[in-house]
Amino acid sequence: MNIHWYPGHMAKTRRIIKENLKLVDLVLEIVDARAPKSTHIPDILDLAGSKKLVVVLNKADLVEDEIAEGWIKFFSRQGMDSLKVDSRRRVGFKKLDDIVKTIPRQTGRPLRGIVVGVPNVGKSSFINQIAGKKSAKTGNKPGITRGKMWLKAGDKFELLDTPGILWPKIEEERVGLNLAFLGCIKEELLDVEEVSLRLIEFLLKKYPEALSNRYKVEPTEDAPVMLEQIAKNRGFVIAGGRPDTLRAAKTLLKEFQDGKLGKISLEEPEE
Repeated sequence: MNIHWYPGHMAKTRRIIKENLKLVDLVLEIVDARAPKSTHIPDILDLAGSKKLVVVLNKADLVEDEIAEGWIKFFSRQGMDSLKVDSRRRVGFKKLDDIVKTIPRQTGRPLRGIVVGVPNVGKSSFINQIAGKKSAKTGNKPGITRGKMWLKAGDKFELLDTPGILWPKIEEERVGLNLAFLGCIKEELLDVEEVSLRLIEFLLKKYPEALSNRYKVEPTEDAPVMLEQIAKNRGFVIAGGRPDTLRAAKTLLKEFQDGKLGKISLEEPEE
């Protein structure tokens, strides 16, 4: 599945980041802990320049602890600081506080950070937790955050939120699939049923119990049959009593993105 998605606002986001780097002391890259490599901006080190970079594995509650720890070590080997957090329950933020304390401050102003990441990895939810209030507009659609917003996180820390960013061409099919599974790419740009079938194939191979537990279906090796079973069990039907596989596909992807299928890692550090 080839994905080519680089609309004008993506190029604008890169300009926003580059233009505002001179104003900040810290770059916080938010990635999805279920696929940290796929949601990691390939040229983030070039984009961050000389600024301190911290990779934040968000939604770490949705993956196995040992795999999340493996990713921390992976990024450490790449020379990057990283931490795992659950932005929904404010878990894991103390390490960020510790990192922030080590960064030299400019006199006369608070420490400033810029938050970057691909769409739908939870940037706004992350900022809300740091700010301690509903200070950023949040939602579960890629690209909902727009424009330029400085947000106060206490008296000594300010954050600049940025819209989601993707790179001009996604070379690896697995990366494109993972981004599609996680809702990082707009649904209207995808063949939703194809994406859901590929997710089913992955789950059947790695996490078959996730499908059987959530949808009360018997695992088979035939993904289209599984999708039809999910539609039937959820009561999704169209004219003639046929299973509504499109609705089932959308439901599966949404529930996976929301973590309702349990702890699932789309990739592991050694891959």
